[in-house]
Amino acid sequence: MILESTEITKFTFSGHDSFHCRQLWLKKGYDFVQEGNNFNDEDSVVQLGVGKNMVSSIRFWLKAFNIIDNKDIPTEFGKRLFDDNNGYDPFLEDEASLWLLHYQLVKNGFASIYSIIFNEFRKEKLFFNKETFVNYVKRIGESNPDLNFNENTVAKDFIVFTNLYKSDSESNDVEDSFSGILSELGLLKLIYKSFKDENGKTKKKEEYFIETSERDNLPESIVLYAILDNPNYGNSISLNSLEFDWNSPGSIFALNRSGLMNKISDIVDDFKDITFTDQAGIKELQFKTKSDAYTILDNYYGK
Repeated sequence: MILESTEITKFTFSGHDSFHCRQLWLKKGYDFVQEGNNFNDEDSVVQLGVGKNMVSSIRFWLKAFNIIDNKDIPTEFGKRLFDDNNGYDPFLEDEASLWLLHYQLVKNGFASIYSIIFNEFRKEKLFFNKETFVNYVKRIGESNPDLNFNENTVAKDFIVFTNLYKSDSESNDVEDSFSGILSELGLLKLIYKSFKDENGKTKKKEEYFIETSERDNLPESIVLYAILDNPNYGNSISLNSLEFDWNSPGSIFALNRSGLMNKISDIVDDFKDITFTDQAGIKELQFKTKSDAYTILDNYYGK
């Protein structure tokens, strides 16, 4: 399904066969492709050790997280993260790697719901659920008379989103756990709100929220990587832009002003060619020279 938007040319939903990305799928899928295997091969089910529908889902998530391209070839990011010999963190033991994956998922836009929610929707709806998100997308679609809006598809996408980020504490099995690969980040919070039904009985309903906070567990190196990786940023970037722009660190990581300033302060302390200025009320992050984004990750992971 495709929607037109002022921010994104196309919105695409579904493709995951209603499976959220499990803890071991990306490494398993990367190795599968790197070894020259094909997702359409008859033995792909045996090679990956999952059901047929899950094979398609693994392929989808590899693309959504920018691990492989549209031709099923490993991307530079995929190689740098998952390569057994030189990869940053093939088994995702450092939480920074999960923040990197979250960043790629939102920025990449292959699965549009993540870009919509972190860049836009969460800023309009402090508390939300499946119905409010479906109505939000429906409102976007009203400006496109040719849109074949499928509420069920968007609703399923929302359920997959919540399963990807929320934690299931009841399961002890890593592979079969209902916890998604990004649940450890603590970005998505679940609450229960009370309401009265038509008979006056008090009931509870699930609602979610993504709190804008300081993100103490987010390394400043990942924030700097996200800034350097953004093609819209020049050598001088306003604080407002870093906080509010589409695919900005503030938007993707749900950083508040205080948290963003803390990250900037740490970045300026660590890098001599980066300064933060505040002149006549104009606050800017300035680069004397811009490093390649991956050099920041090389330094962080000690490569």
